[in-house]
Amino acid sequence: MATLLDRIKAGWNVFMNKDPTAPLMLNQDYSYGYGFGSRPDRRRLSRGNERSIINSIYNRIAIDVAAIQIEHATVDGDNRYQEPVDSGLNNILCLEANIDQTGREFIQDVVMSMLDEGVVAMVPVDTTVDPKDGSYDITTMRTGQILEWYPQEVRVKVYNDRTGKREELRLPKRYVGIIENPLYSVMNEPNSTLQRLIRKLNLLDVVDEQSGSGKLDIIIQLPYTIRTELKKREAEKRRKDIEEQLAGSKYGVAYTDGTERITQLNRPAENNLLKQVEFLQTELYSQLGITKEVFEGTADEKTMLNYYNRTVEPILSAIANEIKRKFLTKTARTKGQSIVFFRDPFRLATVEEIAETADKFTRNTIATSNEIRSIIGWKPSSDPKADELRNANIAESKDVQNGDETQKLMLGGKNA
Repeated sequence: MATLLDRIKAGWNVFMNKDPTAPLMLNQDYSYGYGFGSRPDRRRLSRGNERSIINSIYNRIAIDVAAIQIEHATVDGDNRYQEPVDSGLNNILCLEANIDQTGREFIQDVVMSMLDEGVVAMVPVDTTVDPKDGSYDITTMRTGQILEWYPQEVRVKVYNDRTGKREELRLPKRYVGIIENPLYSVMNEPNSTLQRLIRKLNLLDVVDEQSGSGKLDIIIQLPYTIRTELKKREAEKRRKDIEEQLAGSKYGVAYTDGTERITQLNRPAENNLLKQVEFLQTELYSQLGITKEVFEGTADEKTMLNYYNRTVEPILSAIANEIKRKFLTKTARTKGQSIVFFRDPFRLATVEEIAETADKFTRNTIATSNEIRSIIGWKPSSDPKADELRNANIAESKDVQNGDETQKLMLGGKNA
């Protein structure tokens, strides 16, 4: 244990231990890069989607996809998971994608961008060697917006964490992961259900702004005809007089002549926009496999399973297949390397269901006791039997017990 003197000598404080060679004033010849009041690499939705229910749909799907564990791992001949691969790609997927994002945040960013634009690019930023020189390992990766398509290349807009700006790059397609939304025809086509819903929501917002703009929308019927310029000027003067009365009155009260008639037009306009929005929203949910209960968190197991199979799994497969196709060489795939993803089957289970499932798994020698304890969040047991695939409810046979006793006696004789 370090003494107090050692801690004083080797200790470091972020406020006290400043580099004496570093500039103390911002106006000196030293640049930290571009400064922003908000995070510059954060994804901004297009077409005003962040102000409508579309944002909640995108966010819910992106969170659920990012919650699934994606790994660079080895598999056997039957495509069964064996163990993770210690690589930069696996570090990106599981721990850190870049200086600003964890692996989970990166996948969420990929899904949000893909759902909004219809397609997204996964751009390797830092690699161990130049991709043109042969096989390489990826150390950092970012999402990019595809601006233009060429036969063999794409022009993408990617955030540069060294300059703090989004820059445009022209990159070969074989070096960039290009993921298209599997639900493109439902969400991103010009006449798709989602785009029609967005247009109806925009129209509904316009109607709401007009109804809440504070206008009175009244017609004043004067006791004389307005056909000459003189009468028009008198009518305009009368209109301005009523406006001034209403604007200057504390309670918005004005007086008129007994022969004048006031007709108010700002009654609620009857339209079927809200019904159309509700219909399109229900239609979109059914096409995406999403229900109201999924958003509220009250969906049962069958509803969640349908949601994962119809919505989350196609997106995960698109991401995993593209990473495997672009960032794993043919030699690596031949050696059994792959991109796999897992969903925790116990995440939606209650304590009673976990207990029943754990009993079945251990009784049928599917999982060990320590594996079940790790799922619950408990420390592994130090008992060696906790790591054995055995049914603890069945007593061992006498032959096995006698064999164990004989082995113990032999070991005891050797020790003696």
